[in-house]
Amino acid sequence: MSAKIIVVGSLNTDLVACASRIPVAGETITGHTFLSACGGKGANQAYAAARLGARVEMIGRVGGDDFGKQMRANLENAGCDTAGVETVSDISSGIALIFVGDNGQNSIVVVPGANERLTPADIETSKSRFTGASSLLLQLETPLATVQAAAAAARAAGVRVILDPAPAPSTALPAELVRLVDVLTPNESEAAILAGMPPGRMNVAQAFEVAKKLQQLGPRTVIVKLGDQGCALRDGNDEHALAAPVVKAVDTTAAGDVFNAALAVALGEGADTVAACRAANRAAALSVTRRGAQPAAPSRAELDAFAP
Repeated sequence: MSAKIIVVGSLNTDLVACASRIPVAGETITGHTFLSACGGKGANQAYAAARLGARVEMIGRVGGDDFGKQMRANLENAGCDTAGVETVSDISSGIALIFVGDNGQNSIVVVPGANERLTPADIETSKSRFTGASSLLLQLETPLATVQAAAAAARAAGVRVILDPAPAPSTALPAELVRLVDVLTPNESEAAILAGMPPGRMNVAQAFEVAKKLQQLGPRTVIVKLGDQGCALRDGNDEHALAAPVVKAVDTTAAGDVFNAALAVALGEGADTVAACRAANRAAALSVTRRGAQPAAPSRAELDAFAP
C-alpha cells in the first residue's frame, strides 16, 4: 500500500548556471549551460516522494507570479495534492540561484519570498491533513516557528517526524523543536554544526560519534548523510554504515532531498530503518547522475530497476 506523506516546506524556482567550476568571490567566468526548474527543499521532497509512489500532500506558499503557477502545476503533474499550497499575491515566489561545476559540486543562494509567509496559524488550519499520514517531511527553508508547529501537529496525530536540518542552521535549533523529531537527517556539515563542531568532511566513525551526540537532543534515530560515502545510521544504540552505490555524479543539487523522500516512502511501506536507508542511498545516487533538482528525481520503476 502506498504511504501517505505530508510535506511542509519551501517551493522555489531554481535558476541553474553550469560552468567548468564554481566561481570564487569577485570572479566572473563563462558558463556553458543554463536551465530553470522547479525546486525548493520542500517541493523537491514532495515531488520525489510522489515519483516514488507515495500519496503526497504539500503545505507551502507561492507568490502570485508565473513561477508560482509553474511550481504548483509541476507538483500536480507528479501526483501531489497541492490544496495546501496557497498563493500570496503581494510577494514573489521563492527563487534559488544555483551554480554547478563540472565536478558536480554546487553553490546556492536562496531568496525565500513567499516561503516566509507560511505561519504557525497556517499549520493550525491544516491539521486535519495530518490524519492517516505515515511521515511528515520538514526542512529549514520556512520560518522555524512554522517548522516547530508542524512537528507538534504531527506528533499529536501520531505521525513520524523526519527533519532535514538544511540549509545548515547558523545557530543551534530550538530544543523544543528537536525533541519533537523522530528521525534527524543532517549531512556531515549540518551534523557538525548541530553538535557544536566545525563543519567539514568526516568519516563513518566520526559520523557515528556526532550522531550519538545528536540523539541526546531528542531524536531516537539520526542518519548522517555522507555523500559518496553513503550514510551512517544510528537507531537507538544500533549503528549501521551503509555504502552508497558508485555512480558518476554530474549534479548533487537535490540528492539530500531525494534521500529523505525515499526514506519516508520506504518507512511508510513498512521497511525497517536499515532497508529504508539502503533505498534512500540508491535513490540519491540515481539523482546525482542527472542535472536539476526535481528533474533528477527517479521514478519508482527506475529505483526498483537500479542494481548497482
